[in-house]
Amino acid sequence: MFKESTIEEQDAELHAYNAAFHELGLRWHWDQATYDALLSSSDSARQRIGIYLQAAQPHLLRAYDVDFLIDAIESRKSNHVRHDASSGMPIVPRFDWAAIRAGEIGA
Repeated sequence: MFKESTIEEQDAELHAYNAAFHELGLRWHWDQATYDALLSSSDSARQRIGIYLQAAQPHLLRAYDVDFLIDAIESRKSNHVRHDASSGMPIVPRFDWAAIRAGEIGA
């Protein structure tokens, strides 16, 4: 059965996804509204990523296998979740992932 996660856990997971996207060189971030919509779309993280890729990044699916992308994202996200949990730092790191592109040309 699907376990309800706390707001803190969801915030930490959202941060971990955005850190994973950045680490993989994917030029997107999930804001809270996007993440909430994806959470309501499926109980499976893999399915949520697939839904997002189909809806918002379909061009990537012409070059990459969907399972390859999902595995890469989930692996990096899991590393961030484990690191954040074991570091003793606050559960929800504050970083504005949307602002990271501010210095890019043409962004």
